[in-house]
Amino acid sequence: MIGTATPAPARLSARLWLALLIFACFAALPVIAAVTDDPFLLLIGTRILAYAIAAMALDLILGYGAMVSFGHAAYLGFGAYAVAILNSVGVTDLVLHIAFAVTISAVFAAITGAISLRTRGVYFIMITLAFGQMAYFFFVSLSAFGGDDGTPLPARSTLFGSQALEDDRTLFYVALGLLIALFTLATRIVGSRFGRVLIGTRENPVRMEAIGLAPFRYQLTAFVISGCMTSIAGVILANQAEFVSPAFMNWHRSGELIVMVVLGGVGNLTGAIGGAVVALLLEDWLAVLTEHWRLLFGVFLIVMVLYSPHGITGALDRIARGRR
Repeated sequence: MIGTATPAPARLSARLWLALLIFACFAALPVIAAVTDDPFLLLIGTRILAYAIAAMALDLILGYGAMVSFGHAAYLGFGAYAVAILNSVGVTDLVLHIAFAVTISAVFAAITGAISLRTRGVYFIMITLAFGQMAYFFFVSLSAFGGDDGTPLPARSTLFGSQALEDDRTLFYVALGLLIALFTLATRIVGSRFGRVLIGTRENPVRMEAIGLAPFRYQLTAFVISGCMTSIAGVILANQAEFVSPAFMNWHRSGELIVMVVLGGVGNLTGAIGGAVVALLLEDWLAVLTEHWRLLFGVFLIVMVLYSPHGITGALDRIARGRR
């Protein structure tokens, strides 16, 4: 985690500067794609942006609230199917797709959180996994939307009545804008009184109760916010792939989100974004080298956990301190 041994303002500054650098690199990607005449870069970039939102949303509860949700990919699926379901009834606007996805996710997260937060540890993990799998099998059973095979979208979402998102560059910049907006929101949440109570609950829930606070309400609220943010990533993924499938929401996908958070640095919103970038780039690069890329990725993850328990941002922090 960045700034483990430095004052809080310095840590915050380092994280914000790193986030700004990542956003600047993303903003330059369409220019690079145009210069290299490689439009595929935009599709990869949009996919990374979507997963960066999902990883950041998961870190909000995992890193700051110690809630290890193993069913968080369900909200990716809600976002994706919100696009497909509304498109099927003639509602094509992106804003309405996001609103529908957020509403469904808020209800599901409230129910899941209300039950799972009454437990701790492995029981919490298993209950969130069970809810995630129930959502997965529900959409597998929807034959109207292709069942297990999924269904292609007739077109991408419209943007205030226009077909602007059919242009990959516009979709990319919309995804980047959503990532920046949600990062700003998450940063404000973490830095607020709400965020401090959430962190305090992570450290010592008994003490929080002793001073008159109700950890359950704060944790449940954070859980719902995280699920809603993740569903927005699902809307982006559906538009990027122009296809929806229950595969968006199986438990393997939840595991991948946890890996991204751990790789970047738990309890570090910037690290979650960086972890998503590194994980997906490594996946693409290693898949080109060998069909056994998962083995190499596993070795890389083990080395990172052993030698940098605070992830990539923790390693960068140690390098920065070594230069002072």
